[in-house]
Amino acid sequence: MIYRNLEECLVDLEKNGHLVRIHEEVDPELEMAAIHMKVHEAGGPALLFENVKGSKFRAVSNLFGTVERSKYIFRDNWESVKNVISLRSDPMKAMKSPLKHIGTGLAAWKALPIKITGGLPAAFEEISIADLPLIKHWPEDGGAFVTLPQVYSEDPEKPGIMNSNLGMYRIQLSGNEYELNKEIGLHYQIHRGIGVHQAKATKQGAPLKVSCFIGGPPAHTLSAVMPLPEGMSEITFAGLLSGRRFRYSYIDGYCISHDADFVITGEIYPFETKPEGPFGDHLGYYSLTHPFPLMRVHKVYAKKNAIFPFTVVGRPPQEDTAFGALIHELTGDAIKQEIPGVKEVHAVDAAGVHPLLFAIGSERYTPYQQVKQPAELLTTANRILGTGQVSLAKYLFITAEESQPLDSHDVEHFLTYILARIDLHRDLHFYTNTTIDTLDYSGSGLNSGSKVVFAAVGDKKRDLCVEVPGVFNEIPGIQQARLVMPGIVAIQLSEFKSYGETQVEMKDLCEAIGAKGPLPACPLIIVCDDCHFMSESINNFVWATFTRSNPSHDIYGVNSFYVNKHWACDNVVIDARIKPHQAPSLIPDPTVEKNIMRLFAAGASLGGIQK
Repeated sequence: MIYRNLEECLVDLEKNGHLVRIHEEVDPELEMAAIHMKVHEAGGPALLFENVKGSKFRAVSNLFGTVERSKYIFRDNWESVKNVISLRSDPMKAMKSPLKHIGTGLAAWKALPIKITGGLPAAFEEISIADLPLIKHWPEDGGAFVTLPQVYSEDPEKPGIMNSNLGMYRIQLSGNEYELNKEIGLHYQIHRGIGVHQAKATKQGAPLKVSCFIGGPPAHTLSAVMPLPEGMSEITFAGLLSGRRFRYSYIDGYCISHDADFVITGEIYPFETKPEGPFGDHLGYYSLTHPFPLMRVHKVYAKKNAIFPFTVVGRPPQEDTAFGALIHELTGDAIKQEIPGVKEVHAVDAAGVHPLLFAIGSERYTPYQQVKQPAELLTTANRILGTGQVSLAKYLFITAEESQPLDSHDVEHFLTYILARIDLHRDLHFYTNTTIDTLDYSGSGLNSGSKVVFAAVGDKKRDLCVEVPGVFNEIPGIQQARLVMPGIVAIQLSEFKSYGETQVEMKDLCEAIGAKGPLPACPLIIVCDDCHFMSESINNFVWATFTRSNPSHDIYGVNSFYVNKHWACDNVVIDARIKPHQAPSLIPDPTVEKNIMRLFAAGASLGGIQK
């Protein structure tokens, strides 16, 4: 199925039971997001909001809510796209089997964009920002945001669509200091494609022209988040995945996608910023208010009967979880080819993606040694933490397959495998005063934090505890202790106050545990605010532990010591309590949660859809 626009996709989904229309009026102020999250959590269909309060335009969400639905949307072009990406990563495949890859060449031809002459398409009308569905997702959000944009910019030194960048950078439409209809905020970092373009424009002393596309064929939305092989642009990928060439023209010097439902055009001037945020983000907390580039709005266009796609960002799993799965399936082999010896890298979605990585590598450096220890794995870990988006990770657990196959997506099995083998006197490696994800507020400042590698290989060194060791019930100050999984115990202490007080508190705790004698069966101890929450599920454990801790500041050790500047211990203790400097968690508005239940009542549009 080749979709020429978003509506054709929605009609197809509805015919095949993948979409439900919501006829009732719904408020874009928190209600639409709350409805989306409830339906997504239930594994429900895509949602077409036909009556958005304050806007004449319809909106759609949960379009990519499940991997199955996403693959259904791209079903006719999926395999050919995988083949093209594979060939870009490994061109020798075509040399070895030229007949097999003829179809791949034909598919690649559809990737070439096509310029349309004749000015603004007749289907478009000029509107204002205020005419859009101004969707606010979380109670403390700074305003309304576009969450599925395709932000287009061109290289000022080499203008043209083949030197463009198409990225998904959130857009703040209202609130804060933005003058409605005249200004919007763009959230991106300088290392992104658009940031490189802006740096070049600033060097020239000129504003950067930007076009924000919203909607269009679903392939265009996915293209904006794809990490593509070097030399393949997002625009060509959009044509490849949609099976239809990207159609565009220029109006007033701005690129206009003829396939989009909405286009916002404007300019970013050198050094011009305004406060952007807060915004409920994928780590499960608010990203706070910071200065980000300001875009002066030139004109806003909409197709007649346009549909506004959106998603809700929050603690995983959310709709962007399906995005991640799709990206992994299309480009999963890329990191293997980039980093020799890597078999698998898994950014753990339940932990907010960037804070926690699991990796499976190889250990081939010293095959003649009887006692195995990480060597090649450490080289691989350095490469991983210096590569693309995975370089933002704070915690990397890495091992090598030996006598049994490993699956890094089985969190409990993977962690217990490493914890049963790790030598805590040797196999912990820290990186301090380095960069972490902008959205992660566990560090020492914006973009600033630390990393740690847990590396393990070889024979099993210990049996892991399967119940809480009795010593934790004997230590003053421990309010409660619970088993999280084999080898990991959560202990509840009083709330975190300051690092000065905590260093004394944790020193006393580690000494008290050490005084009870060796505890090899429990290599990892998590200090938390709520033992019940931490031990209730694996997802709770990885989310709370790895989003609320900064390795250099929050890792302590029982019987810790230094050998030639290498830190070692008998048991690792991670302080995963909420810290005063961290961003607040996302909490739904209870009144809104109650109000939306009218849509789930018998006879209403969503009657019968429940978690």
